[in-house]
Amino acid sequence: MISARSSRWQLVIGTVLLVLLHFYVRPRFWSTQTGPDFLFMALMFYAMRSGPGAGALAGFGVGLVNDALTPAQLGAGALAHTVAGYLAAWGRAVFFADNLVVNAAFVAVGVWLRDTIVLLASGPGREDFMRELVVLSPLQALVSGIAAAVVLVVFRQWFSIRLDG
Repeated sequence: MISARSSRWQLVIGTVLLVLLHFYVRPRFWSTQTGPDFLFMALMFYAMRSGPGAGALAGFGVGLVNDALTPAQLGAGALAHTVAGYLAAWGRAVFFADNLVVNAAFVAVGVWLRDTIVLLASGPGREDFMRELVVLSPLQALVSGIAAAVVLVVFRQWFSIRLDG
């Protein structure tokens, strides 16, 4: 049996590992447009295990970090991540959030929703909007959902996930 204190530290260590994967491994192996978004994955895992306020606040922080990396869309990422963090925490009450498939689906849908909000808020050209919304965003969502499932299988006890489903 894992105590609450040790499971909290495992969640923190798992989140730090996801942040390291996002900034050090992802750029070396994947394109930024289609590779898995490990930072967003960490946000979703945290938001699904906290309340809507904490999820929205964490989303705002992650969004500011992403906005600092892409200053052309300043504010769009913070808005999108805040909404995604809030909805992930709220969705936990509606869906069974301890299921592997549900967690992977939350990440995939969250990535697509985040990209849609960023695209709408940043206002790119019409052809870029459709290409990113119909091709690149679903591809990144699928890759991120699969990566989330792999991370949850490897670190299932750290994130307190059951492996049924």
